[in-house]
Amino acid sequence: MKKIEAIIKPFKLDDVKEALHGIGVQGLTITEVKGFGRQKGHTELYRGAEYVVDFLPKIKLDVVVAAEQVEAVVEAVARAAGTGRIGDGKIFVTPLDEVIRIRTGERGADAV
Repeated sequence: MKKIEAIIKPFKLDDVKEALHGIGVQGLTITEVKGFGRQKGHTELYRGAEYVVDFLPKIKLDVVVAAEQVEAVVEAVARAAGTGRIGDGKIFVTPLDEVIRIRTGERGADAV
């Protein structure tokens, strides 16, 4: 089993959600986060004063899937979240040792 974390632009959330649903992903967790990468934020003008916005709003998606689904999920997220512009985000894939459903005590793939 693998955990896929993706940091994406907020306006791409619906596209990514539909793409994941289209390949059979049943559940995901979404968190509103702020951060920056190579883009290093940007400068804004507010009431005549210029200030730097270091941390940009992003969405973090967490998806747990079987190892054989990883490539399909990564491709779906990359395709749906990509705009071709700086700040599109990142995808991280990490192994999971164990998954346990609290309600029933199921473990592994059955818990997902």
